[in-house]
Amino acid sequence: MRWRLIRAIIILPGTALVFIPAAILYTVNDSKFSHELAAPGHLLFWLALLAASLGFGLAFWTFKLFIKFGQGTPAPWDPPKKLVVRGPYRHVRNPMITSVLIMLFSEAALLQSWPIAAWMMVFFIANAIYFPLFEEKGLQKRFGDDYLEYCAHVPRWIPKLQPWKPVNLVQNKLG
Repeated sequence: MRWRLIRAIIILPGTALVFIPAAILYTVNDSKFSHELAAPGHLLFWLALLAASLGFGLAFWTFKLFIKFGQGTPAPWDPPKKLVVRGPYRHVRNPMITSVLIMLFSEAALLQSWPIAAWMMVFFIANAIYFPLFEEKGLQKRFGDDYLEYCAHVPRWIPKLQPWKPVNLVQNKLG
């Protein structure tokens, strides 16, 4: 399980949070879009660190839920075997993507990089297209009516303040 998770982390968030931003920074270096690290004396520096901490914490929490209760990983090649409706998944359907967006925001703010902010928007738009067209169809096939009921009560992107309490779903089918 450990190698499965490490591979999923390196390939998925590693690409979005490390490899692509590094390529962007390399590409725009010595241009009007080059980055400059926010100074510790500025509020932006501390807001960026706070956002990074929140994003990382949310990512860790969601990965842990997928492994422990979903019996799988976040990777499409090794998905959870059980529908996870716990923790942040009771507020929003895609908290992993939210965590990546928060961390990309923190990178853009900390590095004062408009190109990374643009990458954050591209990442969101790509996922906003991918999820309803592909990911959710696969989840509906795997989890059937339970997933449809979940979708009816939990929003895709904007978290609900009050968590959904899945009373009608059979508890042993849930992660």
